[in-house]
Amino acid sequence: MTYRLEHQYGKAESRVVRIVRDTARHEIVDLNVTTALRGDFADAYLVGDQSKVLPTDTQKNTAYAFAKEKGIATIEQYGLELARHFVAETAPVTGARIEIEEYAWERAVVGGAEHDHTFLRKGQEVRTAAVTVDATGEYVIAGLKDLVILKSTGSEFHGFLKDGYTTLPETDDRIMATSLDVKWRYAGTDVDWDASYDAARALMIEQFATLHSLALQQTLWHMGTAVLDRHPEIVEIRLTAPNKHHFDYDIGRFGIEQHGEVFHADDRPYGLIEAAISREDAPAAHEAWRASLGAA
Repeated sequence: MTYRLEHQYGKAESRVVRIVRDTARHEIVDLNVTTALRGDFADAYLVGDQSKVLPTDTQKNTAYAFAKEKGIATIEQYGLELARHFVAETAPVTGARIEIEEYAWERAVVGGAEHDHTFLRKGQEVRTAAVTVDATGEYVIAGLKDLVILKSTGSEFHGFLKDGYTTLPETDDRIMATSLDVKWRYAGTDVDWDASYDAARALMIEQFATLHSLALQQTLWHMGTAVLDRHPEIVEIRLTAPNKHHFDYDIGRFGIEQHGEVFHADDRPYGLIEAAISREDAPAAHEAWRASLGAA
C-alpha cells in the first residue's frame, strides 16, 4: 500500500498585545496570530526526524518579537513581514501562511475626555488577514468576521419552491439580519491597507442598507460586486452570511395589536448563504486560500 502525505505545521492562536508607550498617550493593538510553514518536512512525519523543523515555539516567539522590531502599522503589513522572514531565513521553508485576527479597542472617556491609557473593548466585529508567501508570489486576503447587521424593513422573501414539507410563509416585509464573514483577495501588495479595508466595509454596509432585497443571496451579490466595481486592487471576494431569523411573536393572543413590532430572535437552526465572486481576469490564487489549519 502506498500513501500520499500533505502537510504543514505551525503555532496556532498566539495572543499578541502591543502597547505603544513612546508618549504618555498609549496605543493598543490586540491580535490573534496563527503561523503555518510549508516545505519538505515529510521526515518529521514518517520517521520523526526533526532536523528540518523550526519549532512552533520559535514561530510564536518571532510573532511577539516582530510586534516590537517591525511594528504593527496594519495586520496586513505585519503578516507580510512574518511570512517573508520565515521563507527567506529558514532554508527548508518554501511557503508560509500567517492568519491574523485584530480585536478593536476604543479609549475610555473619563471626565468628558479620552483617557491616555485606559481602553474599552469594542463590539464583536473582528478584522482579519491571511498572508501567504511562497515561490509563486505574495498573496494577501483581508476581511472581517462577526459583523452583525440588521435592517428592520426593506427585505422580502417569496416565490420560493414549495413541497409537502414547506411551512415557511411568504413575506413582502421582514427583518433581515446576519453576521457577516467576508474575505477578499488583493491583486498585489502595494495597497493602502487601512483605506482599502475601511472603504470595502463601508460599501458592503451601504449595499445592505439601501438595496431593497428579495433575498439574502441577492444582497450578497450586490455587496460583493460593489466592492469589486470600486476597488480594482481587489480581485476576488467571498461572503458567508448566516441568516439570523426573526419571527413575529404572537402577542395578538393577549389582545395586543401586532404590526411587525415584536419578534422572537431564533439563533439556530439558520440558513447559511455563501457566495464567491471574482473578476474573470483575476490572477491565479495558487495557495492563497488554503487555510493554515485543516483542509481548504
